[in-house]
Amino acid sequence: MSAHTILFLNQKGGVGKTTSVVNLGSALARMGHRVLLIDLDSQANMTSALALERVGHTIYHVIAAAVPVREAIKETSVKNLYAIASDINMAGLNIELVDQDRREFFLKEALQGIEGEWDFILVDCPPSLGLVTINAMVWAESVIIPLQCEYLAMEGLNLLMRTVGNVKKGLNPDLQVLGILFTMYTKRTRLANEVVEDVSSFFPSLVFKTLIPRNVRIAEAPSHGLPINVYDNASPGSKAYKEFAKEVVNRVSTK
Repeated sequence: MSAHTILFLNQKGGVGKTTSVVNLGSALARMGHRVLLIDLDSQANMTSALALERVGHTIYHVIAAAVPVREAIKETSVKNLYAIASDINMAGLNIELVDQDRREFFLKEALQGIEGEWDFILVDCPPSLGLVTINAMVWAESVIIPLQCEYLAMEGLNLLMRTVGNVKKGLNPDLQVLGILFTMYTKRTRLANEVVEDVSSFFPSLVFKTLIPRNVRIAEAPSHGLPINVYDNASPGSKAYKEFAKEVVNRVSTK
């Protein structure tokens, strides 16, 4: 069976992409699934959140065909959870790929053959819709859009939906939006509730029921190189990601 390949995608930074990749991945691993995380962002936040800096080969080396993909896969501190790190070289990749033939297919070709070894492959995409992100969309089967519960959250959502639609039409007919995940939710603020209400009315079938709370323990965990369910399993953040993991499993099995 082939892995469920899911991108976490939003062209806006600071919306909880990295946090959600790491913590969903760890929750799925704890449920017994074999999970691979891939960091495609040159800022390498996912890499440092899992304490994988200075690991040697990164996704850049894989895409540049310097090493086979399996040589870049590293164990994390969580059983069943593995990762491919990123590094600053990814910053120049958009430019390096521009003049290449089949420039949208480099990632797909670099990852060829590994899908059968995992239950889930989750990808932390850069906060832009450049060539690296397009490469990820050409390869993956689905997209989760993390959305911060704040003013202007919906601005950009339509552009993102349109980009997914264009890639689906021209390059990857299998690509679909698996869902929209609200992050940094504070139920006491009227604005957060209005954002949830507005987006839910526009995209009723896409919104995940789980709301990821604004939670100090979630924010602290990456500085310890740990996912939230290892750092503080009893925290509201950990409980939310467990619920989200169940929703994702449920959704991919019915797609």
